[in-house]
Amino acid sequence: MSVPYETAAYEPSDSPESPEEHLTRLLGRALNSFELPDETIRRLDCALAHDGSLHSAHHSAGLHRETYRHTWLLADGSALTLWELVHNTAPGDEPQHEVYVDEEELRTATDRLPLPPDTPDFELPVTVQLLPPPTLRHLYVPDGSADHARRLLRRAENTDRPGAETAALLATACAHRITQAFGRPSRTGRPGLSFSLYEHAFLLGDGAEMSVWEVEHTVTPDGRHMCEVYVSEDAAREAMERRAAQVF
Repeated sequence: MSVPYETAAYEPSDSPESPEEHLTRLLGRALNSFELPDETIRRLDCALAHDGSLHSAHHSAGLHRETYRHTWLLADGSALTLWELVHNTAPGDEPQHEVYVDEEELRTATDRLPLPPDTPDFELPVTVQLLPPPTLRHLYVPDGSADHARRLLRRAENTDRPGAETAALLATACAHRITQAFGRPSRTGRPGLSFSLYEHAFLLGDGAEMSVWEVEHTVTPDGRHMCEVYVSEDAAREAMERRAAQVF
C-alpha cells in the first residue's frame, strides 16, 4: 500500500542553499552522476535559483522508492530539470540515489527496481517555486569565462590595472559578454592613431555581475596596439583622455 512520504529518505539542509551547493549535494550522493552529459553540467554552472520537491513515492513491504524533481533557473532565463531516484532495494537496505536528465530515463530506471507488482504509487502535483532571479544587465554566454578574464588581465600593460582581489572574483566567472562602448577622444593628429573601449561583463558563480573595461589604443612609439584594463568606465575614459593628450 502507499504510505505518506517519510522525510528520512531526503533531508534538505536547514539553511538556504545556493544553486551551486544544491547541485553539489545532489551529484555527490548520486551513484551515477558521472553519466550526466557534460553539456548539462556546463549549463548548470550558471544557475541563478533552484527548487527541489518530491514528485512521487512508493512504500511497500519495507521497501521504498521516491522520485524528486530538481529545477534550476539559468542565466539565459531558461529552466533545467534533473530527476532524482531514491530507493532501498539494493543489498544492505541503504538508500541509493540516482539522477537522470529526463522522465523517460527515470521511468526506465524505476521499472528495473525489484518492488512488489501492482502496488499503486502516489504522485504529487509538480509545483516549481524558484526564487526571483536578479535582474541582469546582459545576456551572458558561458564559454571559458574565467579563462577569458585571466587572459584579459594578463595582457593589460597599465600599472594601475585591476589587482588580486578583482582577479579572484573573476576566477569564479561562469559566463561573460563583450560590448564595445563608443565615444573616444577626437583626433586630428597622427594617421593611424586609434582608441577602442570595450566592456567585459562577467556573471560570477554567486549570480553577481562584474565588469572591467578594456582600452585598446595605438599611442605607442611604434604604433603597435596596447591593451589597458580598468575597474570602471570612468577610469578607462580618463585613461583614454590622458593618452590622447600625449599626441594632440
